[in-house]
Amino acid sequence: YPSMDNNSQGSGGVKAGLGSLFGGGAPQYSNTELAGVPLTGMSPLSPYLNVDPRFLVQDTDEFILPTGANKTRGRFELAFFTIGGSCMTGATFGALNGLRMGLKETRDMAWSKPRNVQILNMVTRQGASWANTLGSIALLYSAFGVAIEKARGAEDDINTVAAGTLTGMLFKSGGGLKGVARGGLVGLALSGAYALYNNWDHLTGSPSSRLY
Repeated sequence: YPSMDNNSQGSGGVKAGLGSLFGGGAPQYSNTELAGVPLTGMSPLSPYLNVDPRFLVQDTDEFILPTGANKTRGRFELAFFTIGGSCMTGATFGALNGLRMGLKETRDMAWSKPRNVQILNMVTRQGASWANTLGSIALLYSAFGVAIEKARGAEDDINTVAAGTLTGMLFKSGGGLKGVARGGLVGLALSGAYALYNNWDHLTGSPSSRLY
């Protein structure tokens, strides 16, 4: 039946021509060619799909960054999380401390409305005080960190240690020179310990597990 073969070939040619005309033409791959393409983390590709499997293998990062941007968050972006987290941590710790103090101071009182009010006042007072303290420290640390980063034009552990030291000095500046010295030493110790923790994997030569 040569006529039928000619018709089928002709229709196939018309489809191929229309496909190439309207941009619908796609490269054809045989089963042998598709079987030789490595698909990392994927199931074997169906031979009936006209898709180049090379476009399905992602060798680059799956996120888009502006030109010149870093993959890690800067100090300015982390400042909001640091301040908010410090306030919440201080409020939680202060509330628990206020509950402990309230129960201790009212242990000789019977369970009544005056005792409950006194405990509640202690909880709110201690929670607000600790939230204000930790939030102020986080605000000073973040401000110093951002300012030092902009001034030096670099982001490293020197900024962390310097910001921590200046934060301790300024926070205890009301206690005179001795208070400034003590606050600076405490800030230096805490920021130095944090920097050492961040670089522990690098110092020990083990694979890095630092979260970015």
